[in-house]
Amino acid sequence: MDTLTDSMGTMLSADKPFSIAILAMGGQGGGVLADWIVALAESQGWVAQTSSVPGVAQRTGATIYYLEMIPAREGVTPILSLMPTPGDVDVVIAAELMEAGRSVMRGLVTPDKTLLVASTHRSFAVGEKEKPGDGIGNPETVVDATDFAAKKTVAFDMETLAAKNGSVISSAMFGAFAATRALPFAKEAYEETIKAGGKGVSASLKAFDAAYLRALKGENDKLSATPVKRLDPLPQTAGHAELDRLLTRIRAEFPEIAHPMLYAGVKKLTDFQDPRYADEYLTRVAELHAADRAQGGADKGFAFTVQAAKYVAVAMAYDDVVRVADLKVRGSRFERVRKEVGVKEDQILYMTEYMHPRMDEVCGTLPKGLGLWIEQRPKVFAFLDKRINKGRRVKTGTLFWFSGLYLISALRRIRRGSLRHFREIEHREAWLHKALEVLPINYDLAVEVIGTRRLVKGYSDTHARGLSKFDRVLDALPMLRAREDGAVWLKRLRQAALLDETGIALDGALKTVATL
Repeated sequence: MDTLTDSMGTMLSADKPFSIAILAMGGQGGGVLADWIVALAESQGWVAQTSSVPGVAQRTGATIYYLEMIPAREGVTPILSLMPTPGDVDVVIAAELMEAGRSVMRGLVTPDKTLLVASTHRSFAVGEKEKPGDGIGNPETVVDATDFAAKKTVAFDMETLAAKNGSVISSAMFGAFAATRALPFAKEAYEETIKAGGKGVSASLKAFDAAYLRALKGENDKLSATPVKRLDPLPQTAGHAELDRLLTRIRAEFPEIAHPMLYAGVKKLTDFQDPRYADEYLTRVAELHAADRAQGGADKGFAFTVQAAKYVAVAMAYDDVVRVADLKVRGSRFERVRKEVGVKEDQILYMTEYMHPRMDEVCGTLPKGLGLWIEQRPKVFAFLDKRINKGRRVKTGTLFWFSGLYLISALRRIRRGSLRHFREIEHREAWLHKALEVLPINYDLAVEVIGTRRLVKGYSDTHARGLSKFDRVLDALPMLRAREDGAVWLKRLRQAALLDETGIALDGALKTVATL
């Protein structure tokens, strides 16, 4: 073993310490994990130290915890660093998939040296969430990079495993790290370290053990670039007379290929309004299916009908104030949040919602005549909007706010008479009329016209922006009707509209279409 002597005559160890970098976001227990590893090393007669470098990730703030440790030598002081050096880290532990990718980009993971322990779950960045369409980064890119960059990779969904065992991800990461045997310590030493912490010991040990056994299997999770979407098959009975009648309609009036989507639509609209509203949905889709069949849709797999089954349901289950209030006060939502934040039986949960209603939404909720009367009187509208158009923090756990939202949700019984419902019907029928006009001329283009409804979502400003993009995309329809590749171009316009919130990409795509 090499030694050095400083100016004071102190013997310094020149041996290379064992280094670990932990990349975690706020709330994932990265600091706890770092403290556990340091305590573990010190309990086994090693010298260890930890440092942290906080960062600002577009999620909840990412931090790199850096640890160095080395067996203690009597009379010799080790030289330990405070920052990881690219290409010189023995173990990288990443608490989220894209954090693993970030460690590769920083050069902390190298194929000749580094063991990578990573959770494969995702905590989406702001840049991913803010896109109107699917802005999620491709996980396969990260997996390919880590497979190439790391000497060995241990990767599985540690977040889900920890949650199933009533703990947090730091316990699962500690268990996965122990299973790699990167440090020459027995499993019992890891468990004693957790016990010494004194908090949440039972759940932490349970998650630790589950992750330890999972890591020993040596099989990493397989990831897909896109989530798998599964539709429930059409059941024989729903256990309710009105719903059973709707299922009978689906079997009798529609091709089998459309049954799962129609069943999903019926469930969605029954939840949104009532079975009678779902019956209206089936009647409208049946009319579209008749047109599809008349144009030889069977040869195309009834693509027009299947697309209509999806997006007519989406259009009919629009987001209004009543819907938002209904979702906020559901018992299932309170229960879901309790599970997500780990509320115990003897604890009280309070949720604070941020709401910013506008007079537009209020008028839309009112009966058609009254809503139009207010809108047609600018002074009255402005007077009321000045008092309503304010951001509010709504505590749904209090009697006052819960009662208010509950009363608003009860307006679903008169929703069909509201101004918003009237306008939704007008817009829906205008959209379907355009699709039916195109259907005899260009079948594939008509299918894409139906799919353009994807652009309209949300409520308030989000709904207004989506509606604007929807109108702009369909304004290009006259230029595409006679083109064989019209469907391809309309799809490109829709994809461009989903790329950004402001519509810059759509502007460029529309200019391109105009030059065709």
